[in-house]
Amino acid sequence: MMMTTTQSTQPDLLYSEEEEALRAAVRDLLSDHCDVAGVITRTETDTPHDPELWKALSDGMGLAGLLVPESLGGQGATHREVAVVLEELGRAVAPVPYLTSAVVATEALLACEGEEAAGLLTALASGRTIGALAVALSVAPGGAHKTVRNEDGLLHGELTGIADAAVADVLLVPADDGGLYAVDGDAVTLTPQVSLDLTRRLATVTLDGVRARRLGAAEPAVRRALRSGAGLLASEQLGLADWCLTETVRHLKERKQFNRPVGGFQALKHRLAQLWLEVVNTRAAARGAADALATGSADTDVSVAVAQAYAASVAVHTAEEALQLHGGIGMTWEHPVHLYLKRAKADSIAYGTAGAHRAALAELVDLQAP
Repeated sequence: MMMTTTQSTQPDLLYSEEEEALRAAVRDLLSDHCDVAGVITRTETDTPHDPELWKALSDGMGLAGLLVPESLGGQGATHREVAVVLEELGRAVAPVPYLTSAVVATEALLACEGEEAAGLLTALASGRTIGALAVALSVAPGGAHKTVRNEDGLLHGELTGIADAAVADVLLVPADDGGLYAVDGDAVTLTPQVSLDLTRRLATVTLDGVRARRLGAAEPAVRRALRSGAGLLASEQLGLADWCLTETVRHLKERKQFNRPVGGFQALKHRLAQLWLEVVNTRAAARGAADALATGSADTDVSVAVAQAYAASVAVHTAEEALQLHGGIGMTWEHPVHLYLKRAKADSIAYGTAGAHRAALAELVDLQAP
């Protein structure tokens, strides 16, 4: 009698040499083009995004096309490389539409077929065109989202909470007929919304008889885009938390009280040790989600839900501790820690709250509450 055994593929949580080289290159670029003072200054203007930084990332390094096949002008890389880039962008709270354009909008287009979608993918891969999925930033993978009316080929309606709509050259809009449509950014009316995260602005998009180009079915495209967005957002949250921990440790080593470093006090050591454990665990969860997305694992939905259920609260906790442990300077506008706390809080409800992901996870593994 022959017996067959099924081997389960274990996720690879380690960084490859190529990924570490990519990290170093992105970090060097950000250190030259994304200084903290410049980011804070931009948040005080109506144009928080940095076009020069975006050009350096997309045109100079080709990072906008990592998920796009080489045949369409992209790099043909995987979600693992994208995760590394997002870690570094999170560490710098970089004001660029990378997550919304190079990940979410790109993934939506990858779920569509036809020349229209292929042409947009090539444009997004170059970075000279920025895309945005016209679904509220708070919508979780598989969650309900608003659509617009399609009347004789013209779109009518209003969509709220659209991230980076202000800088999008093309919007991917789901309609009530089940289609996903491409709409030129200058053909819609944008109304800025109050955004806690000043580096990733939200807007209300109003379409009043706008002509659009059909790309494909909206449901699978939106589901794929939001799943990748949620899974890779964990890497941004990881980078953010890692910066907060590193900078807090550095500050407590230099800051002195009673003629000794503040970090030498036992109570603060315990708080830092707890943060370190949380950040390490977040790295495992984020890497697991990125690897699952990259390999098309059968457990991708589980890995994404685990990553978001954990990473959101860790990013917020680490940023809160960073602000408190920096003392009075942490409360000032000039110190960047407020940017990280605002990004962490905004990210905690992006692509679904931790609670929503825990509920999804419970259903996926059949451990629902009685």
